[in-house]
Amino acid sequence: MSRKLARLFIDHPASVGESYLGHMSFAAWFASRLFLAAGAALVHAILPFACQTTASRIVRELHERIAAR
Repeated sequence: MSRKLARLFIDHPASVGESYLGHMSFAAWFASRLFLAAGAALVHAILPFACQTTASRIVRELHERIAAR
């Protein structure tokens, strides 16, 4: 792999103190939580009595996790 191509994969993770695989793992976990929040919001849109605080709680937790990094 050329150095220029490798930099596309390692520069950003390195800028936040992570390896490529560590960053990929965190980003995948983060995406899964966003997916869960979106699903809860969709359920709440159809059934307003269900999942009343789930999506906002998940988003709040994600914000706290990012702010602490």
